[in-house]
Amino acid sequence: MSLDLSTRLSASQIAGGTIVVSLLVLALKLGAWALTDSVALFSDAMESLVNVSAAVLAWFAIRYAERPADDGHPFGHHKAEYFSAVIEGIMIILAAALIVHQAISALTSGAMANLTPVALVVNAAALAVNLLWAQILLRSGLRLKSPAFEAGGRHLMSDVWTSAGVMGGLILVLVTGWTVLDPILALLVAVNILREGLHVVSDSVDGLMDKAASDEEQDKIRTVILGSGGGALQIHDIKTRRAGKAIFVEFHMVVDGAMTVAQSHDICDRLEHEIEATLPGVHVTIHVEPDHKLEDSGLEPTPPAPR
Repeated sequence: MSLDLSTRLSASQIAGGTIVVSLLVLALKLGAWALTDSVALFSDAMESLVNVSAAVLAWFAIRYAERPADDGHPFGHHKAEYFSAVIEGIMIILAAALIVHQAISALTSGAMANLTPVALVVNAAALAVNLLWAQILLRSGLRLKSPAFEAGGRHLMSDVWTSAGVMGGLILVLVTGWTVLDPILALLVAVNILREGLHVVSDSVDGLMDKAASDEEQDKIRTVILGSGGGALQIHDIKTRRAGKAIFVEFHMVVDGAMTVAQSHDICDRLEHEIEATLPGVHVTIHVEPDHKLEDSGLEPTPPAPR
């Protein structure tokens, strides 16, 4: 039932909820660390501290990205979310470096954690909250085509797996008394979140570099062109790019050189309408060319049915 929130909340509400959830989880994890002085639980708390900062950044980025286009930004502000995701990835990497420092210090000094079942229960509660909200973020990211939500959801799921691993390892420490496992677990956590941080940065930079729409989205565009481009001789040089939730599509449409401007404009209107109906939020630009611009390859739309 709770996952239904992913379909009912707006982008701003989800971003605000993420801040509240991340603060709650951070408080729980800091409490578990304070009870034990465990380096592994410290590493888990540091990842949640990054989540809080990232949630605040995402909240500002989402609000900015939703601003309408203006004279200074005629294509909109969609890419603001990518900057938020890049900063989040960098913060994850810095958190990994801090955890490595603390773990090595614990190994060299021989410091021992004071583990208690109560502390593990507190950390387990934080894990459960994170798991629920991670699923909401991932589903919302897909629904809203939001790179910030998707990055946040992936990071939270990484945090969930990290917490689960830490919990399992610390239970083993309680059972066996092998306290050296505590800083070793922290090092493993650092490696895991470092991998996630690099992944988040890589995906976000891809978006800033005007990555093309997905293969599935491009297939849908070609299908619409073939079915709704009747009257055009050929469609070629199809280009797409994604900017946050928005997709930009442009292509050349070759028509009979004797066709009137009004007739070619009608075809353009029909194509734009059908592509936008198939992919909401898409922005279509069509360059009309006469028949001497036909190329060796391109899409040939289905001719209109005779009246």
